[in-house]
Amino acid sequence: MSTKKEELDLQVVVESIRLVTLQTFAKLGFGHVGGAMSIVETLAVLYSGELRCDPQNPKWEKRDRLVMSKGHAGPALYAILCLRGFFPKEMLAELNQGGGRLPSHCDMHKTVGVDMTTGSLGQGISTAIGIALGARLNNSDAYTYLIMGDGECNEGQVWEGVMFAAHNKLNKLIAFVDNNKQQLDGFTKDIIDMGDIGAKFESFEWHTQTVNGHDPIAIKNAIAEAKKVEDKPSVIVLDTIKGYGCDFAEGVEANHHMNFSKEQIDEAVKAAEQKLAHACELAKEGA
Repeated sequence: MSTKKEELDLQVVVESIRLVTLQTFAKLGFGHVGGAMSIVETLAVLYSGELRCDPQNPKWEKRDRLVMSKGHAGPALYAILCLRGFFPKEMLAELNQGGGRLPSHCDMHKTVGVDMTTGSLGQGISTAIGIALGARLNNSDAYTYLIMGDGECNEGQVWEGVMFAAHNKLNKLIAFVDNNKQQLDGFTKDIIDMGDIGAKFESFEWHTQTVNGHDPIAIKNAIAEAKKVEDKPSVIVLDTIKGYGCDFAEGVEANHHMNFSKEQIDEAVKAAEQKLAHACELAKEGA
């Protein structure tokens, strides 16, 4: 069970990621706002102790790995990597810049702390499986975490991977599906309705949980449950809202990659600053 202090501290991390992500977008005037915002809480939990890593030794062999298969959520990942000290904040200015180290989609060859190059949706599960199998062959106790989108689950390659992982009982593979109900071209129910994603994974013999993807403690507890499983891979389906926490993006249909005005982003950053200040105040009171 998490303590109240842990809950309050986690919320500070959540609001910090959201603020830094928005500040990074502000320099561009466009970006993958929707999918970055909906995965913030999961990244906060992972990089607050669940994912074993060392910013001072990013290639540490014993580290856990993260495959951000929905690579367009890279800006949120960059935010927490920066906050955790993998690279200086000044580097955030390189997002989407030619020759920069922070491309629109994650690239392991350009960004310190990124474990796998991603962006071609559907392929991340295959690379995550390869990493998990490699860890097993090396007798490593490292976990492999995988973050996919719900629209991404339209891809057949995802389900080939799901079958393969279950057959090989990859219990140290923990996947998240960001079920924000939207994809590039609209709402998932209107493009290919996935129905109950959790039930589909369960039918393929995965350990399955569905949680509120904007509740850090629910996510933390779900990871703890997944780590108890010894004979199958696990999936945590995150019930989320695309663009969550950003007024000009939340609930907007065309929020996958969007342009925004200076006024819109300034207001969003101001709101995020206020939420962070409030979270810090609560955390200080609860210390």
